[in-house]
Amino acid sequence: MMLLENKTCVVTGGAQGIGLAIAESFVAAGGRVVLADLDGAAAELAAKGLGGPDTALGVACDVVAADDVQAALDHAVSAFGSLDVVVNNAGITRDATMRTMTGDQFDQVIAVHLKGCWNGTRLAAVRMREQRSGAIVNISSLSGKVGMVGQTNYSAAKAGIVGMTKAAAKEMAHHGVRVNAIQPGLIRSAMTEAMPQKAWDQKMAEIPMGRPGEAAEVASVALFYASSLSSNMTGTVAEVTGGRFM
Repeated sequence: MMLLENKTCVVTGGAQGIGLAIAESFVAAGGRVVLADLDGAAAELAAKGLGGPDTALGVACDVVAADDVQAALDHAVSAFGSLDVVVNNAGITRDATMRTMTGDQFDQVIAVHLKGCWNGTRLAAVRMREQRSGAIVNISSLSGKVGMVGQTNYSAAKAGIVGMTKAAAKEMAHHGVRVNAIQPGLIRSAMTEAMPQKAWDQKMAEIPMGRPGEAAEVASVALFYASSLSSNMTGTVAEVTGGRFM
């Protein structure tokens, strides 16, 4: 099914990982995608892999800077004629225990995840409310539900994304704009597979389904939220965790 036919989508942090998997699923569903990433060269390269300028474009974007986010959204409109879906996915980690975490490490993670998501949500909402349609998908994390040791910054930011999503959903519902969030759990990636075996085994033992998730499995939920399949859903949070910490 071409669930996103003639729809224009912006995905932050779209040059790799979950963001790229989401972009791939959107293109496969007929969407046109702008990959907005801090690494503009990587975003452009990823866009070429998705079919080039007729279907995908890559732009440099620091989500902490509102002007950068606005420029990415404007680029999508000028290139493809509309703004229908925005996925706020960009993120970083600066893991450390509270005892050793610096103020800068805390501030950096809060800025990229929480302020970056707020920038993307509020700026997308300006245009979407005018056209009285649109879907915003915010990527939270299981860490925002249960809290993780060594991640007071990340857990706080990801919990904040859930609260912000619900507040924005209430503000935008009567304008025809839906706002939902996804909380991935342990997702297979180069970063997670590089963790110490003991840590990997501990996390795996917590997953009832007995396996890590794949980026494509997060992407399929993002596609659901972006499309008319979820037309009566807003302010919800989908856990993609294999049942971990139910």
